[in-house]
Amino acid sequence: MGVAVVSLLAMKKGTTLLLGSLTVAAAAAGALVTVIMKRKPTEPRDRSRDTWARPGMKVTFRAEVMPGRDSDERTFQVSDLLPSGRVLLEGAAGEHAQKEFEQR
Repeated sequence: MGVAVVSLLAMKKGTTLLLGSLTVAAAAAGALVTVIMKRKPTEPRDRSRDTWARPGMKVTFRAEVMPGRDSDERTFQVSDLLPSGRVLLEGAAGEHAQKEFEQR
């Protein structure tokens, strides 16, 4: 009778191990399916909304870029967005990158 109790406990431990392994495998399979499904978007994304600035938007240069000027003097309006992600400003010469401006 003592041997039967020991083998019963061993079987329960093995069953627990098997069920635990199946649970982990099912979770991993679910995660894999989720990753695969995320790779294939159903609709093409509109990338134009991902830009940090748009024409007509007001941007303010960081104080380090234009020292000694008030915030109003450092604020310009975006006239054009370039394919490189840089912008052209009304009243300011040259192309400017996002890191030159304050984050709002």
